Amino acid sequence: MIAAIPFPDISSEVFSIDIGGFSFALRWYALAYIVGILIAWRLVVAALRRPNLWPNDTPIMEPARVEDFLTWAILGVVLGGRLGYVLFYASDYYLSHPLEILAVWQGGMSFHGGFLGVVAAAWLFATRNGISRLSMGDVVAMSVPAGLFLGRIANFINAELWGHPTDVPWAFIFPGTDAQYCLGPIGVLADGSCARHPSQLYEAGLEGLLLGALLLFLVFKREWLKTPGQTMGLFFAGYGAARFIVEFFRQADAQYITPENPMGYALTLGEWGLSRGQLLSLPMIIVGVAIILWARRAREAKHA
Repeated sequence: MIAAIPFPDISSEVFSIDIGGFSFALRWYALAYIVGILIAWRLVVAALRRPNLWPNDTPIMEPARVEDFLTWAILGVVLGGRLGYVLFYASDYYLSHPLEILAVWQGGMSFHGGFLGVVAAAWLFATRNGISRLSMGDVVAMSVPAGLFLGRIANFINAELWGHPTDVPWAFIFPGTDAQYCLGPIGVLADGSCARHPSQLYEAGLEGLLLGALLLFLVFKREWLKTPGQTMGLFFAGYGAARFIVEFFRQADAQYITPENPMGYALTLGEWGLSRGQLLSLPMIIVGVAIILWARRAREAKHA
């Protein structure tokens, strides 16, 4: 008989306060953003305080300047994440409801969009302050996985972005009517509920813990920052590969699922297909590998 893990009873709100008839709540996803940004800040400051990690043993900026960049980064994450979701995942809906684009409190953020927003913010900040753009990209790349890990844990707590039905023993029974519908016999339990992959936890492990640990090891123990662009390239390729793999287990967004396309493929290839997340991740892998190769060749040419 198929077994599954009941979903833990965790509120979507860390806490809420009622003041004058208004309720103010701190949600897990918002907390993930806040803590992720704080961790990223401390990681970058720690790297800047070690001159031996940087080209010519010279950090790209003073540690105090990181606080200035935080404002740019937060704007990049929020604006890029929202616009990315609108453009990549729900353009038809928002073309018909343009005023709802600003309603970020209703949910709907895209990692790929948020990342592009941070890249743009880092590029502009570096250009304006005379900082190496490649090294600035490395700084952002080494600090992002902590936030990714926390964000995916928040997705799990919120019981969103769950995976395909499955019979694996670590499957979860996610709450909600939509999560209880299994396409076919796989994952159907004796009581009719549906057991699913905890794809949020897969992403937290690959994008957050594994990629983050690898980047920090290479930065602090192998001095990868001495080759500008190399760390950024690895993040691009590593995140793209991790997301591409997890998409095989993750349920497609509802707007892509139809009776003719039950798997929600954004691109169909015969009986197989690729999800929207996979299509967006492939360029990251290609660009990441290209940046690593270019950065290494530039280093070799410099020392030839």
